[in-house]
Amino acid sequence: MSQFVPDFKNQKMTDARVAIAVARWNGHITSRLTEGARQTLLEAGFPEDAIDVYEVPGAVELTFAASQLIETEIYDAVIVFGCVIKGDTPHFDYVCQSVTQGITQLNADIDTPVIFGLLTVNNEQQALDRVGGPAGHKGVEAAQTAMDMIRFRRALGV
Repeated sequence: MSQFVPDFKNQKMTDARVAIAVARWNGHITSRLTEGARQTLLEAGFPEDAIDVYEVPGAVELTFAASQLIETEIYDAVIVFGCVIKGDTPHFDYVCQSVTQGITQLNADIDTPVIFGLLTVNNEQQALDRVGGPAGHKGVEAAQTAMDMIRFRRALGV
């Protein structure tokens, strides 16, 4: 079996478009995820008008938003950002499972990559640690993943 490793670093992104669907719930976290992703995409050469940000009320709505954005057929990738902080009820589990299954299903069924940027944390500090703290910046990582997946699809000629 041969291994195909495309040269991602030399492929420019100036003609690609990315949509970001972001939950307003825990907006002090999700806005930082979004800004990290936007900045990363801009630094990679994306024009301002090639990055569209859409807000939805909460994490559960991210799957619907991603589905609708894909149907427009104008985006090369969709990134979803949300933040669910564990509480005292099983609501956390239901929300996390719903979004995870929804985004996984979209990725299995469609040709546009959907990048999973849902923070599922036990407390607010863990979320803050993931938006530029000791655990890195998950917004930056999501943008990098989106670019890698765009390049992957282009290397395959699709």
